[in-house]
Amino acid sequence: MVAPAGSFFQEAALPEQRLVEGVAFPAVLVPSDDATAAGGGLDAFLDAVRSERASTVEPLLRGAGAVLLRGFPARAAADFDRAVDAFGYPELPYVGGAAPRSNVVGRVFTANESPPDQKIPFHHEMAQVPTFPAKLFFFCEVEPKSGGETPIVLSHYVYKRMKEKAAKLGMKLEWTEDGVKTIMGPIPAVKWDESRGRKIWFNSMVAAYTGWKDARNDPVRAVTFGDGSPLPADVIAGCGEILEQECVAVPWRQGDILLIDNWAVLHSRRSFEPPRRILASLCK
Repeated sequence: MVAPAGSFFQEAALPEQRLVEGVAFPAVLVPSDDATAAGGGLDAFLDAVRSERASTVEPLLRGAGAVLLRGFPARAAADFDRAVDAFGYPELPYVGGAAPRSNVVGRVFTANESPPDQKIPFHHEMAQVPTFPAKLFFFCEVEPKSGGETPIVLSHYVYKRMKEKAAKLGMKLEWTEDGVKTIMGPIPAVKWDESRGRKIWFNSMVAAYTGWKDARNDPVRAVTFGDGSPLPADVIAGCGEILEQECVAVPWRQGDILLIDNWAVLHSRRSFEPPRRILASLCK
């Protein structure tokens, strides 16, 4: 895929990508031939982010929901912090989130620090609180020895699959004026993506039911029907199967930056064999 003349970026293809309604997911950007020939370092990359964000990166993000930047000269946490700053999105403080995280530098935090043998189920970041990030950045500082991918899946397509599942069970989805899904079956918490004009599966239902089990949290009680009765385990399992069927999991490479539109994409984490160090930054 040829880059426009003078561009620092060019689109690329990976075997893990999939076409979703004709769009490559996720979009992938690598250094253009011009950028490689010029031997651009970190400062050149940051300048390119500032100058080409609106013309190159954001159209891909809007269309695909996620953009993987691979092969660029960000190698350490401080580099990633500068890259996030170059994108110019306002920072969102990590308030109300459920994941264990530690601040590393500036706007950069560790990703979820759950033990490596545990999978983190699909979720939208901070979907359980009123103020959630619009965009997420992930950065691979240390590649996993094995596993440890961050699978992603498009919310609107998951919604379509969930709707078909509900129809087969004889259930009907209702849409209320305030944009909150009326719970009639196994599909709660649907939101309206105003910018794209479509319904999305925006919740952490599967994550709440299959994870977060401790002295204070009972997964069976964490997700219920509208009348308070628990959801059957097989319904949750069916939702999880759809998420897995539709996801894309690209193995991390050191220096990868993954930009996710939190309105469009759910993400998760597979178990891994250390070492692995993935950093994150949340934006409004």
